[in-house]
Amino acid sequence: MCSVNISWVSLSSLKRDERFLLLLACRYGVTPENIILYGQSIGTVPTVDLAARYECAAVILHSPLMSGLRVAFPDTRKTYCFDAFPSIDKVSKVASPVLVIHGTEDEVIDFSHGLAIYERCPRAVEPLWVEGAGHNDIELYAQYLERLKQFISFELATS
Repeated sequence: MCSVNISWVSLSSLKRDERFLLLLACRYGVTPENIILYGQSIGTVPTVDLAARYECAAVILHSPLMSGLRVAFPDTRKTYCFDAFPSIDKVSKVASPVLVIHGTEDEVIDFSHGLAIYERCPRAVEPLWVEGAGHNDIELYAQYLERLKQFISFELATS
């Protein structure tokens, strides 16, 4: 699994992640059906970007954001040209199955972001909304690992 979990997203980090994905495919012969992209928080930005442009087996978005501008200014309703991270506009181009995970009490990226991303995914699977979970504690809830296991071991295996 190629995990994108970084503290800051930049054009150079996006290019690095893209090169890594291409390296897996070219040098090591890893085929798209063996790649699951996983992004957490701001790491969902390059994950969505890559998944919108490259084929992969699946995508897991853990506490995704609609866009950087929408996190900073929650009343923003459209994408502006200066919003560098418009995942909400790219996620509809993701052709792979997408699992969205979000805590209902997320204090960093509001739950509405996860819901909006989920609603825009053409191949979204049943999401995991963790009741009472915040931004940094979803992994502590038993249903987190259970849902990941179900998605990877059963849902992807039969699709």
